[in-house]
Amino acid sequence: MRFFQKQTSREWDIIETQENYKSRWRSIRILYLTMFLSSIGFSIVIMSIWPYLQKIDQTADASFLGWVIASFSLGQMAASPLFGLWSNYRPRKEPLIISIFISVAANCLYAYVHVPASHNKYYMLIARGLVGFGAGNVAVVRSYIAGATSLQERTSSMANTSTCQALGFILGPVFQTCFALIGEKGVTWDAIKLQINMYTAPVLLGAFLGILNIILILAVLREHRVDDSGRPCKSINFEAANTEEVQISQGNIDQVAVVATNVLFFVVLFIFALFETILTPLTMDMYAWTQEQAVLYNGIILAALGVEAVIVFTGVKFLSRMIGERAVLLGGFLVIWAGFFILLPWGNQFPNIQWKDLHNNSIPNTTFGEIIIGLWKSSREDHNELPTGCPIEQAWCLYTPVIHMAQFFTSAVFIGMGYPACNVMSYTLYSKLLGPKPQGIYMGWLTASGSGARILGPVFISHVYSYLGPRWAFSLVCGIVLLTVTLLGVVYKRLIAFSIRYGRIQESPS
Repeated sequence: MRFFQKQTSREWDIIETQENYKSRWRSIRILYLTMFLSSIGFSIVIMSIWPYLQKIDQTADASFLGWVIASFSLGQMAASPLFGLWSNYRPRKEPLIISIFISVAANCLYAYVHVPASHNKYYMLIARGLVGFGAGNVAVVRSYIAGATSLQERTSSMANTSTCQALGFILGPVFQTCFALIGEKGVTWDAIKLQINMYTAPVLLGAFLGILNIILILAVLREHRVDDSGRPCKSINFEAANTEEVQISQGNIDQVAVVATNVLFFVVLFIFALFETILTPLTMDMYAWTQEQAVLYNGIILAALGVEAVIVFTGVKFLSRMIGERAVLLGGFLVIWAGFFILLPWGNQFPNIQWKDLHNNSIPNTTFGEIIIGLWKSSREDHNELPTGCPIEQAWCLYTPVIHMAQFFTSAVFIGMGYPACNVMSYTLYSKLLGPKPQGIYMGWLTASGSGARILGPVFISHVYSYLGPRWAFSLVCGIVLLTVTLLGVVYKRLIAFSIRYGRIQESPS
């Protein structure tokens, strides 16, 4: 009888473990879906901000547009450490739900920015900043996935998270394009002063997706924690299995590796942010594209890079098992360096010069906002064909060779390959080296560093490109990447998992 009871107890333990495993992965998959839907909501309005801003407030200029666009990253940078710290001491449902609710409210505010009699542009600035503040929950999601996966599961899970984000950022502009069919007038609901048009319909969809996310999190997400071997731990974040583990996790994290990984992640997002920013002015200057052509062709290029990123995210899961995450990260940086090196101007052919002065400004494209304005300025100009080519106000146009189309596309492929590999490997390694300590605040700082990069990258490249030209701009980027590779080489041996560092798990031969 005792033997039977012992066997029954063991069978119950096995069943309980299986149920815990299913619940854990069900929660992780819900977070994948949450990131996908949130990414759609974040990106669904980006291309329509400028025309809507001009429509609601005629006093808004290009420089203010730059602040509106930067406010998203500023909000995310401020919120990420706060939500991360919150998730360390409370169930992670709480910061996730509150952050999504803030984004929903911000989207509703965006839909009503036309209502006030004045200062409408400031309401839009606040709305986009609050949407970015809600986007600080990325740190909570990464912290949850890091704590709910073993070392073997970690890379694949982080890559899946990035894949879902990338798909969302691809589909967001697609939905926005579909909503353009509604037109500027749309339908007005006078009772609640709501205009449903091509500008407000996307944010209303974003608010609906946010409400759907809240329902899914409440219904499905459960607290789970496992150690680096995959054994379940206590689910409450601030409770640890034993005192020794707490002391080790709090006192012996390699802080040098932590700081270095934050720097690496900053550079990764800095580089891609500046590439996205410079894409439109570069192609218009080098190939004499009109604004309409630049919007169309660069939209196609960015969509293709998004598809490439999804493929790379899938591929690095398998490649990292063969050669290790550190090698993939190093290889990604070298591929990015090659992409920008290829982009350097060579030869004796020079771009077409735009002799006619398009604006009263002395030097165009000197700020982030003035670069973005080129996407939508044509709707405000008269119907005469605008001159194309490299503006004479940019003195470097007279002596800088053209970047050939083959160079440009080859470079885009290289950068589109290296960026996603570096992106997912940097925060995968980061989560592994932190060990059993709750990672919310650390993931918050990582997300904040990425947000800072998305603010500084466009500012850096717009000024250097405008005054010094592509040769100086891309040479400086190559130098930044080489310095980053040097930093990675210095800390290479320190970027190992916490459990491997303390001998709890043996490092794989790769």
